[in-house]
Amino acid sequence: MVRPAHFGYNPETATNNAFQSLNPDLTSGQVEQQALQEFDTFVARLRDAGVQVHVVEDTTMPIKPDAIFPNNWVTFHQDGTVATYPMHAPTRRKERREDVIEQLSAQFEVRDRVKFEGTEAEGRFLEGTGSLILDRPNRIAYACLSPRTETALLETFCNKMGYKKVAFTAVDGDGKAIYHTNVMMALGVDFVVICLDAVPDKAEQQFLKDQFAATGKAIIEISLDQMMAFAGNMLQVAGKDGTPYLVMSEQAYQSLNPAQVELIGQYTQILHSPLYTIEQHGGGSARCMMAEIFLEEK
Repeated sequence: MVRPAHFGYNPETATNNAFQSLNPDLTSGQVEQQALQEFDTFVARLRDAGVQVHVVEDTTMPIKPDAIFPNNWVTFHQDGTVATYPMHAPTRRKERREDVIEQLSAQFEVRDRVKFEGTEAEGRFLEGTGSLILDRPNRIAYACLSPRTETALLETFCNKMGYKKVAFTAVDGDGKAIYHTNVMMALGVDFVVICLDAVPDKAEQQFLKDQFAATGKAIIEISLDQMMAFAGNMLQVAGKDGTPYLVMSEQAYQSLNPAQVELIGQYTQILHSPLYTIEQHGGGSARCMMAEIFLEEK
C-alpha cells in the first residue's frame, strides 16, 4: 500500500471514471488530510486483523494524485514475476517506481520482470488488477473492456503470463463503459461478488456464470446501486493465522443487505473501513488501495 503525499481529484482520470467527483466544500489540503486519516485507519484495521501490510511512502515529487492506488501499475506473482502496466492518464505513469520493487526484492524472491508499459505511446492500456481480475489458482483473467483495458493487450498478458482470457462488456446505469473490472466484481477463494446487471449481453452473462460454476465459485450478486457504492471493489486477504477476510469500505458494507452479509459470512469474515474521501475524489476504494504480494519470502 502506498501512503499518499498529494492525494486529490485528478481531472485526467475523471474523463472515464464515473465513480469520481469533486467535493467543492473541501479545500485540496482538507482532501489530502482526510485521505491520509482514512489511509492510516485502514492500514491499522488490516494489521489489527493480522494482515501483513507493507506501507511505502509516496514521493513528494512528482505530484501523483492517484498514488494511493498501486494495484493499477504493478502485480506480484507466485512464480517470482513482477509485472508493470501501461496507464491511461499521463499523471499516473509517474507512479511506476523501480525503487519500490527493489525495496520489496530485499524481502521477497523476484525472479523475473515483465514490462507491459511500452504500449502507452500507441494509446493501448491495461491497468493491472484494476483491469484484470485474476483467478490465480485456475489461471483465468477476467476483464471488462474499456478505454483502460484493451483487448489485444489483454491477449498479450494472457499469453505471457499463462492465463485464459475471459473478456466481456460491462456498463453502468447510464450505459457508460465501466472503467475498471474491479469495481463490478471481486473473486474470493470459493465465491464471486459481481454486478451481473452491468453485463448487458445475456450470452456473456451466461458465459461468466459457466466459468464461475466450473471453478467452484458461488455467485453473490450486487445491484447497480450497490456497485456505485463500491460494493464490487473488494479483496479477500488472509491474516497471519490464515483467517480469510473480505476487505471493503464502510460505504460498500453499508450498501449490502442482511441476506448478502449473511451469504458472504458463510465464506469469509468481513473487514471494512471508512474511505469516503478517497472514494469520492479518487473514484477507487479498498481493493484499489492494495497490491497483493504473492512472491515467496526469502
